[in-house]
Amino acid sequence: MSLIRSVIFAIFQTALTIVFSVVALFSFPFSAHARYQLITGYNHLVIWLARWVLGIRYVVQGAENLPSQPAIILAKHQSAWETVAFLFLFPPVSPVIKQELLKVPFFGWAFRLLSPIAIDRGAGREALKQIVAQGKQKLAQGFWVLVFPEGTRVAPGEKGKYGIGGSWLAAETGTPIVPVAHNAGEVWPKNAFIKRPGTITVSIGPPIDSSGRSAAELTRAVEAWIETEMTRLPPAAAHQ
Repeated sequence: MSLIRSVIFAIFQTALTIVFSVVALFSFPFSAHARYQLITGYNHLVIWLARWVLGIRYVVQGAENLPSQPAIILAKHQSAWETVAFLFLFPPVSPVIKQELLKVPFFGWAFRLLSPIAIDRGAGREALKQIVAQGKQKLAQGFWVLVFPEGTRVAPGEKGKYGIGGSWLAAETGTPIVPVAHNAGEVWPKNAFIKRPGTITVSIGPPIDSSGRSAAELTRAVEAWIETEMTRLPPAAAHQ
């Protein structure tokens, strides 16, 4: 049954990707925030499909922790689910992504118009400068900044090396950091075609004040909160 559901979901998601890529191209004359609201209709529909076709639901804990001003979200990265859902679960965000994603047909065309921060991950310290320079612009425009500090998706129960890019931006701008833990990888695994029903828990932590703190110190604080919170999340996969 999971295979059949996953096939149906993939067909509908592919069709939606093509349709919204065309919509995105026609949204070019609009303001950045208007484009965002229009294009992320795709994200709403994909997560709606995930619920009704795949049986993947979600709950959000700690929404009251979100500050009123733009912040920097540093989140666990396990799945493609959060790259879709986080664009509407939070205030308008500018996600930090690798430049190669903008070259993907259809998907990359739409993503380019969502005001992402596209960086060359192989550029080392230059990539940090790109995050800070572009991040300051996005924050000034009223966008939040979304960073997955592990850089790539990690399997449930594992931990990647936390990079300092998001914390560096926070330290440079005095912007608060919002740490986020979730267990989407338990039902929507990395690079897996077959997805399983269940309920994903997204846990939003209290803002971390970046004033007077180094990027390294902030990264340690974020890592400690996220990894501790990961051990507290209930299992996501439903009993089959």
